[in-house]
Amino acid sequence: MPEPLTSADRIAALEEEVAQLRRAVTAHAVVDQAMGVVVAYARVGPDTAWEILREVSQHTNTKLREIAEHIVQWPRCGWLPQEVRGALDTAVLRSRASR
Repeated sequence: MPEPLTSADRIAALEEEVAQLRRAVTAHAVVDQAMGVVVAYARVGPDTAWEILREVSQHTNTKLREIAEHIVQWPRCGWLPQEVRGALDTAVLRSRASR
């Protein structure tokens, strides 16, 4: 039988859980913003924008959060990594073809 956790162990576990939740909320907000950029860029609805982001993530083997960060910065800096831009354009064309 495992030993009961001490108060310090419980506090540490709760602090880690709070940190994970904060990271998740931040990542979710960035993904939502990236979806907005894709909606404006590709003239698609939010569901299609989500699918496009997922496809770009999968085809570039990059975490969705990282793709979202690139796409959110794109309107400000005017640049996307070449691999991300290529995958984005391909995903947009594929979504248009399936309409």
